Amino acid sequence: MKRQLTGLLAASVMLAVLAAPRAAAQATDWQQIPIAPLPAFHPQEPKRIELPNGMIVFLQEDHELPLIDGTMRIRGGSREEPAAKTGMLDIYGEVWRTGGTKSQTGDQLDDYLEIRAAKVETGDSADSTTISWSCLKADFDDVFKVFAELLRQPEFRADKVDLAQKEMFDSISRRNDDVHEIAGRESAKLAYGKNNPYTREPEYASVAAVSRQDLIDWHQSHVQPNNIILGVVGDFDSAAMEAKLREAFGSWTKGPAVKAPEIRFEPAKPGYYLIAKPDVNQSNIRMVELGIRRDNPDYFATQVFNEAFGGGFSSRLFRNIRTAKGLAYDVGGGVGSAFDHPGMVRISMGTKSASTVESIQAIYEQIDDLKKDPISEDEIKRAKDSILNSFVFNFDSPEKVLRERMAYEFYAYPADFLERYRAGIEKVQKADVERAAEKYLHKDQLAVLVVGNTSEFDKPLTELGPVINVDITIPPPPGEKGGKE
Repeated sequence: MKRQLTGLLAASVMLAVLAAPRAAAQATDWQQIPIAPLPAFHPQEPKRIELPNGMIVFLQEDHELPLIDGTMRIRGGSREEPAAKTGMLDIYGEVWRTGGTKSQTGDQLDDYLEIRAAKVETGDSADSTTISWSCLKADFDDVFKVFAELLRQPEFRADKVDLAQKEMFDSISRRNDDVHEIAGRESAKLAYGKNNPYTREPEYASVAAVSRQDLIDWHQSHVQPNNIILGVVGDFDSAAMEAKLREAFGSWTKGPAVKAPEIRFEPAKPGYYLIAKPDVNQSNIRMVELGIRRDNPDYFATQVFNEAFGGGFSSRLFRNIRTAKGLAYDVGGGVGSAFDHPGMVRISMGTKSASTVESIQAIYEQIDDLKKDPISEDEIKRAKDSILNSFVFNFDSPEKVLRERMAYEFYAYPADFLERYRAGIEKVQKADVERAAEKYLHKDQLAVLVVGNTSEFDKPLTELGPVINVDITIPPPPGEKGGKE
């Protein structure tokens, strides 16, 4: 599909040039060459099946290679784990696979799959867990048998639980080693709230509190057919695959439905927040506030605004702050969005310590300029062209289209949201972008986080306003005193 789409794009450009040879011959700028509109976008839609027990199945045939891949997405993730056991889903996502099944250990499964060049993997995210397989078509029956057994009969062996906890302890001990990780983590807490399920961090105590029984209980309560969306892509016949899946899962009894939790978002007060790192010579700056959901009517306008304001090499932030003023080695951002909860408005910047305050003021100037000098028609055209020309390559294979279609099903979005995206971007006008900028980016509502070496700042951060120091000390393991920064 990628080759077909690329060919269509190239053909469109070539036909436009051939259709206007005189204009092309006289053109002194490539932008003067008329280019026909992009061809219609009609992705290969997967077949949707709903089993009587509520399981949703998508089948996407792709006969280019003799492979069959499948991913099962199960409702319920880390945002629902008890706060006192934060990290439980990370352990669950790992031990589900490493713990093996009742008939084979995880190590035995490794050997079994390795000789077939196949994979069966598990994982977790904020709102779901996943189990997937990847194999050659010839090995599908063998690998699918392992997949089905791991799905229905995981063992969660105690030694693997213990190992996963020790690995998490090591990760906790190193979480303040990378300043970029610190900036991303702590700015998310400012945008969403310190105790928000999307930003809670595992601690020694919360990880130690997780038991094998916790994992078993979670599995039993969440892994039910009516909480599952399964997508299969590859070299198979849809009718035969449907029959096989109905045989494997059709008699599985429906269980309790997982309900999305009600989550409160409590952004930090606007102002300045500091994490002092005397061992660095650069500052990581994050400016954040609450963003929007993707079903917001202004979603497409914000996408165009983001690209024009802070999305790439031709964006205002990049051109004016990095290129013209030389203040940043990276800068960008915009109005973030998520499927079922607000994203984050986030402007990120990296600069040398000695230009920290000047850089913050430079970003403020760019925000102020949006009123005096709104995003122009030319900037909007470049932004829309950039989005649309790259859009097709985000969905240039049946697998990518399937993954997106599964997401729409999971979050109850329209099945044709992918096709609506392109049309929505094309319809965005200058007034829409101006409205989005004014509505969702507020200089006086931003929480500004700086991670850097205060002794090298060009000016004290307090010259901009009151500063709150953010404590990132890692609480010690149970029974120990003191903490680690």
